Amino acid sequence: MEPSKAPQPFLSPYNSIDNEPRIRALWEDSKYANPDVCIEKGVTASDAEPYTIVLPPPNVTGTLHMGHAAMLAIEDILIRYQRMRGKKTLWVPGTDSAAIATQSKVEGDIYKKEKLSRHDLGRDELMKRIDAFTEESKNTIIEQVQRMGSSLDWSRYAYTMDAPRYNAVMTAFVRMYEAGLIYRGNRIVNWDPKLQTTVSDEEIEHVEQKDPFYYFQYGPFVIGTVRPETKFGDKYVVVHPDDERYAEYSHGQQLELEWINGPIVATVIKDEAANMETGTGAMTITPAHSAIDFEIAQRHKLDVEQVIDERGILLPIAGEFAGQHIKKARSMIVAKLHEKGLVVKIDESYTHNVSTNSRGGGTIEPQIKLQWFVGVNKEFTIPHSEIPGIQSGSKTTLKEVMRAAVASGATKINPERFEKIYFHWIENLRDWCISRQIWFGHRIPVWYKGDEIYCGTEAPEGEGWEQDHDTLDTWFSSGLWTFSTLGWPDKTPDLETFHPTSVLETGYDIIFFWVARMILMSGFHLGQVPFKQVYLHGLVRDGQGRKMSKSLGNIIDPLTMIEKYGADATRLSLIIGAQPGNDLKLDENRVRGYKHFANKLWNITRFVLENADASSLTATLTDADKALVAEAKELAQTVSGNIDTFRLDLAGDAVYHYVWDRFAAQIIEETKPVLKLYEGEEKASKQRMLYEILILSLKLLHPFMPFVTEAIWQELPEKETDLLMVAKWPVQPTGASSI
Repeated sequence: MEPSKAPQPFLSPYNSIDNEPRIRALWEDSKYANPDVCIEKGVTASDAEPYTIVLPPPNVTGTLHMGHAAMLAIEDILIRYQRMRGKKTLWVPGTDSAAIATQSKVEGDIYKKEKLSRHDLGRDELMKRIDAFTEESKNTIIEQVQRMGSSLDWSRYAYTMDAPRYNAVMTAFVRMYEAGLIYRGNRIVNWDPKLQTTVSDEEIEHVEQKDPFYYFQYGPFVIGTVRPETKFGDKYVVVHPDDERYAEYSHGQQLELEWINGPIVATVIKDEAANMETGTGAMTITPAHSAIDFEIAQRHKLDVEQVIDERGILLPIAGEFAGQHIKKARSMIVAKLHEKGLVVKIDESYTHNVSTNSRGGGTIEPQIKLQWFVGVNKEFTIPHSEIPGIQSGSKTTLKEVMRAAVASGATKINPERFEKIYFHWIENLRDWCISRQIWFGHRIPVWYKGDEIYCGTEAPEGEGWEQDHDTLDTWFSSGLWTFSTLGWPDKTPDLETFHPTSVLETGYDIIFFWVARMILMSGFHLGQVPFKQVYLHGLVRDGQGRKMSKSLGNIIDPLTMIEKYGADATRLSLIIGAQPGNDLKLDENRVRGYKHFANKLWNITRFVLENADASSLTATLTDADKALVAEAKELAQTVSGNIDTFRLDLAGDAVYHYVWDRFAAQIIEETKPVLKLYEGEEKASKQRMLYEILILSLKLLHPFMPFVTEAIWQELPEKETDLLMVAKWPVQPTGASSI
């Protein structure tokens, strides 16, 4: 029988622009991303082991960047791999409201066009404008996520502000309030004077900045500061109890000294918070405007006096400087201290980190404000617990729940080195401020009438009740994400089947914030860990290792890379060489190189199909050809083992080099003379061997390069399934998987 000719598509080079939309449509029409459909169509057993990932929700107002692209590539590899292994696989999509960033964006646009503030519009009108904006933006980010080839079950799409998630947030707040874990109190918070709201630790961006560092004479002490404008309320000087330089001074000793606005009485405080290695080892404290100073004041029951108001204006305590903005007043305060002979020296080249609001706001000014908090050290009775070390019906704290989840191994963090950082962060965890002074978000379900307070998921009956104007920190709703997306607070089949989820994959930069919040929430509300594994990827940097930024002009847009080189090449460039938890250097040449690999795979297929016929696919393999197929199957074991241990970089690299260097450069080249000169069983054996290795290669590459492998699969004369995405992985699980 004459060899069959390759199907028509292989007569021209692989074209990602033509093929990717077509393949996406095939996947969407099949609905195989839905585990229920896989069971109905018989590609997954109804009693198969579940495997779940909940997508870390990108901001609804954002656009896809390389960090998102890396996240999507990694999670899609895990999902496609586990689906092919026969697991009941679910990847839940969703988007986040990004409340502060979204409201700031919409308010800014309104002011530019109409010169109106949110107060001019009113709450209801602003909400309508924001809803319209987010609806339009949501479709943009969803389309971009889909272009990466993400095998998400869009029938289960969730949005942090949709009705089911809103109900979950309200329920969570009420239950935690009733358990005594949510309280209202005056504490130090991150305050953004520009946006006039508190900001979570997660949204603080530390920007390196050069400022003068001032050394002032404070009685017999020399103190240092970059912020002279906060020093009006400083009437305590803190030194370490073991600092021999200040052994002559006793705790509580009072000293009269000259200060900014005249003589004051200062009190010596001995506290281990003073760092003997920094500066002179002596420091004054401003408890109303520093978290560390506030904690010192709380320990020693010291006075707390506000110096700066919510707009950054100095208060009457500043005397002649009252009413001035801190930035304007700083130089005048230093000038006055100069006149008094209290300036010891000034370091003009001091570099330090300044806390700013990453969501478009200004410089953070710590303030003591009446806010809502989650008490991480408050005891509560946990009714049900599946977390080792936390007994059902026992007394515990949220901090203990967070510690036990990881210490017990119920949640494992990969790379393991981040566990130490996690525990250190937990030990130093403060109560979590969850209220925000913005209008877009989940409004706090608390109502007031005189001295009465009511907390509930619905408004109280009767006249005169007014709801709290604040909204909840967006991380409060994000903390519920693994189970609110599965139908909680209802006991849904999805919740019963797919929770705890299998993996939480995210960047190492938010482990302490989001990961810990999710463990806290899931531990309290379900008595479960939210995920069995945490996989932390590094940051994507430019080819020189620099952070990508507009100012450096070094941003690589994943959508541009997809248009030029295809999604497969873009994905592979973000995986190979990217060790867990380590940053990746990326440049356009790297992406271009993997486009050549997609073309190579296309050409390999053309050769194999040109030299195959129907009879050869069932031919008897010679011992030599059996050995070559066995070698490919050994590769499958290696790839599986690497994916199971989250070494996706090694898995991708292994199959890449096998296909290019071994299959194409050696096996095919050595086979060509036989195919050309021989007939009969030996030729048929070679034909079958090439076809089997091609099938194995396509399966191993599919999680990494889904588009080109699926496009090739559609043209194969003999295949086991209609779509490669549900074909059987060459190595089926034989026991418990590590992921």
